[in-house]
Amino acid sequence: MTHLIILFFATFSAALMGVVFPGLVNITAARTGSKKGKQGGIIFSAGASATVMIQAYIGVLISKYLYNNPFVIDILLKIALGVFAFFSIYFLVTARKNQEKKKRVVAVKRKNLFFKGMLISFLNVLPIAYFCGLNAAWKVSGWIKFELPDILTFILAAGLGTFAMLYMYVFYFDRLESRTDYFSRYSDYILSALMGVLLIITLIRLFYVEG
Repeated sequence: MTHLIILFFATFSAALMGVVFPGLVNITAARTGSKKGKQGGIIFSAGASATVMIQAYIGVLISKYLYNNPFVIDILLKIALGVFAFFSIYFLVTARKNQEKKKRVVAVKRKNLFFKGMLISFLNVLPIAYFCGLNAAWKVSGWIKFELPDILTFILAAGLGTFAMLYMYVFYFDRLESRTDYFSRYSDYILSALMGVLLIITLIRLFYVEG
């Protein structure tokens, strides 16, 4: 029981720190909160966190053989490369279109925002490698075993840790009322630039793996 408590807080902290810096999911969560309101941002964050739990589970499943099969990492990086390239262009086009449109009041559709959060988080495949690394580190430390209670604790902590940080992003931008309009207008440009940076990083990592 003690090792499960340690496992939970260690994984919770690691998941929280994994999204503390601006990235695809947290920037989109903040953007959603500024446009749809705090409630919409929280629903989006819940959907994103649900996907993170799935990614954490995948990380547990493949951590056993990932180091012996480097081609898996190569496949993930190539998928990420295409995703980042697509969304870099997508957000840039969206930003230009939004500047030409007048603001409209849009009703918050909870189901749509939840699945949007799941989709955006799903497209970011890099957390799978992150959770694989965590799982390996925790196993060396003796904090996790490949048993059902340990796996469920790991997955739950990963989801809650992610949600806690996304909630802070939503809450922070929602409270800054004088800046939310500015953030809303330029968030698509921020996301486009972010996708470009991730594209470059992924290219470097891909060449490094293949080299």
